[in-house]
Amino acid sequence: MVKDPVCGMDVDEATAEHKAEHKGKTYYFCAPACKADFEKDPEKYVKGGEMHHHSKSGCC
Repeated sequence: MVKDPVCGMDVDEATAEHKAEHKGKTYYFCAPACKADFEKDPEKYVKGGEMHHHSKSGCC
């Protein structure tokens, strides 16, 4: 299990449907909304930025 860098939810990388590459590393997401937020500004999330919960965006 890995953490979704956007919301912090545990994601099984073996079965994750939503993933993105950034600087040679693969990130896994619980929902398309978290992936979209990450892709808009990946540095915000890879540098240890605070996690945000998206109750209206289809996440968690």
